[in-house]
This record gives sequence, C-alpha cells and structure tokens, in this order.
Amino acid sequence: MRIAKKVLRGAGIAAATICLTAGLARAADKPDEITVAYFLEWPTANQVAQLEKTYDKEMGLKVKWRAFGNGNEMSQAMASGNVQIAYSQGLVPYVVAVSKGLDLKLVGVAVSYAEADNCVVSKESGITKANAKQLEGKKIGTPIGNVTHYKLLRMLDHLGVDATKVDMVQMNGADAAVAFARGDIVMGCAFGGPMLRMLDSGNLLMTAAEQEAIGIRVFDVISVTGEFAAEHPDLVQKFMDVTDKANAAYAADKMAALPSIAKAAGMDKSGAEKLLKMFSFPSKADQASAAWLGGTVQKFTKSVADFFVAQKQLDEALDSYDGAITDKFVK
Repeated sequence: MRIAKKVLRGAGIAAATICLTAGLARAADKPDEITVAYFLEWPTANQVAQLEKTYDKEMGLKVKWRAFGNGNEMSQAMASGNVQIAYSQGLVPYVVAVSKGLDLKLVGVAVSYAEADNCVVSKESGITKANAKQLEGKKIGTPIGNVTHYKLLRMLDHLGVDATKVDMVQMNGADAAVAFARGDIVMGCAFGGPMLRMLDSGNLLMTAAEQEAIGIRVFDVISVTGEFAAEHPDLVQKFMDVTDKANAAYAADKMAALPSIAKAAGMDKSGAEKLLKMFSFPSKADQASAAWLGGTVQKFTKSVADFFVAQKQLDEALDSYDGAITDKFVK
C-alpha cells in the first residue's frame, strides 16, 4: 500500500491503478509447488497418478503429498497455509472446521466407504450389538471429531448406550490398533489398515449394511482452502480432472493399478486389495448428480453438524453449508 501511495502522489491515478493491478497479478501468480494432504494405509484409485506424478505434469508444478493421522490435522495444516488441498478428508473434520469459521471449500467426493471405517469390539469381552450397554464404563479408542467418531456416536445412540458413560479416549487408528492388541481398550474405532488389524481378533459392533439402514452415510471429501480455490480455480479443475481420469482407469483395470496404489498407500498388495473392495470412487458425472453435490451432500452435511451440536461435540452449526460446497469443478 505504501508503494501505491507514492505512485499516486508522483504520477497520478492511472499509474497507481497499473501498480495495484500488477500487485494483484503477482499475488495470484501460479505457485511453483503445492502440498496435498492424504492418508497412509488408505488406498485410493488416484494414487497411481500420485505415484506417477501425473498431477505434477498436468498442473505444471510440484505436488508434495503429506500424510496425516486424521482429518482434523489436515484442517489445522490448511488453516496455517501449509496445505492447499486435502484429498479424502473426512466429512466430519471438514464440517467442524467450516462451522468454526475456517474458509474451506468442498469441491468433490473422494471415496465412499461404509465398510472400511468401523468399530471393532474384542471377542473376549463378549459384547455385541445385543448387549451393547455393557460398553458403558469401558474404554473405547477412537479419533475424536471425525467420521469414525460420528459413526461411533450414531451407533451408540441407536443401540441405547449412554455415550457420556463410555470412557472415550482420543486415538488415531494405528494407536487404537496397538491398544486393542494389548487389551488396553475393549473396542477400537478406525479406518483402513488399522481396522483390518483389529478384525484379526475382534468383531464389528455393527456391519456397514446395518449402519446404512439407520441412515449413516460414510464418504470422504476433496477440500481446498477458499483462498486457493479463488486464486487458482484452473489448478483445482486440473486436480479434479486428473483424479477423475485415474478413477476411470482403475475401474477399467483394477489389478493393473493395484501395485502402484499399494506402494503409494504404504501397504502390501493383499491389504490394499481388501480395502479397495470396500471402496467406491464416484465419477465427476456421478458427483454432479442430485445423489451427491447436486443437493444430497449439502443436506447431509447440515444434518451431521446438527447431530454434533445435539451431542455437545460442536458449539453451533451454520444455518446452511451451501456456501462452502461447490459443484462447479465436477460439472
């Protein structure tokens, strides 16, 4: 602003306008690199493009992939400006962040995965959905404030368990799996590889089909910072286009894509294949429909926020989340 004032005094309004315009152009110049948040042990179809650097080639810059333990950590990194895009961020961390005022835009659906995120109860405990009230007073390991936590609360509510009487301990998936194996917790809730490891000695509290029957939808989103979406919509579009092509290539030949996906996810092929069978990757055309960003995601996002407010996990929800969700990059 000091530069603009000096120009205004010395050379008139026209020169000042040129200076300010040039300054704005510089501010929105294409970056040399961006950072994309993702999860290890969470194999997704786009990871072939991640491993082969297709994103770098198509976007014309260096794409750094940074692994996180949960979606809330992704939000914090985006708030600090260290991450521009979060791939497969849980819907709940996105809802929490936006509800608290963080400027994020939901631009797409990464993966739908009802079966790949769940709560596993110890076989030795003898606890099932039929006697789930026995969970009261017991220790449960779960990441707090994400999709896994949301599913846990919904299941407890449905099964008549008082969540305030459960000893809920913050644990990311890998930590929950270790604690579960040691017998430190009676139930562990996680997604991806850690959930599979707990299933070796445990049982699901409720199956994915049972959860879907009571209205629990589970999907991860592609979110970007509001600033990045506004300044570089072309880069966001290219990111979405590369992702869509990778999803289509995976659908056409899943086994050919498996080795690259497993490597990028930090898993062996067997574990990656087990999870991928639980996943679906909606195309851009699907996402643009009423079933997703054409209206359903907006309504479901609001219902998730209201549920968390009722559970006293969130102070207040927005009147509407429509302004934080856009379908323009999937159209």
